[in-house]
Amino acid sequence: MQDPMLTRKIATKSAMIRPRKRSGIELESAKPLHVKAYERIKHLIITLRLRPGEYVNETQVSDILGLGRTPIHQALNRLTLEGMVEVIPRKGIIVRGISLNDVLEITDVRLINEIYCARLAAERANDSDIRDIRRIVDEAGKALPLADVERQMMLDRDFHIALSQAAKNRVLTNLLTNLHDQSLRFWFISLREREHHLAVHKEHVAILKAIEAHNADAAERAIRTHIESFRKNVIRLL
Repeated sequence: MQDPMLTRKIATKSAMIRPRKRSGIELESAKPLHVKAYERIKHLIITLRLRPGEYVNETQVSDILGLGRTPIHQALNRLTLEGMVEVIPRKGIIVRGISLNDVLEITDVRLINEIYCARLAAERANDSDIRDIRRIVDEAGKALPLADVERQMMLDRDFHIALSQAAKNRVLTNLLTNLHDQSLRFWFISLREREHHLAVHKEHVAILKAIEAHNADAAERAIRTHIESFRKNVIRLL
């Protein structure tokens, strides 16, 4: 039996999902079905439209997204491996809960790896990398008056991805992308307050300036301040 509330929630919100622009202008229609399913379901989870502890019905999600059961199943398997959903024996699949311990553990790992990433980016970023980071910071600044939590969250993610790409270390980029994906729901909570939007923007500007100056020490200080600020804000709101 389908849950009417879940049906309305997914149907309404999934229609709003817009694929992120990627280098090379990747067309949405060219993506494999399991990738489309993965991105759409993950988006519903990270924006808390599928809330922590909520059950996910494969058949219902398949009908609503207009995708077959196989890609939906593959997508949920991938999300299980990434720790965003979990299988409860004899009950089904639920969206994984958010805990303070998750915040602390992920932040500890981010601190170690993103500080190293920021130092590498300061040393290795070329003009194209800096333009990409600056464009994202400028977009976020223009979006501040709109108080659009989802927009700010996705721009924050884009900022960190661009920063990791500027470090010119593929393994580090892949590691940080996974960490950022696990952090997105925390960001959504943290970015609900307008004051924090402003603080995040200022922190991004400081990181950008350090990268532009190719100052690794300044980049380390700026990224540490940014991550610690995030941790304190999420702990306060959880």
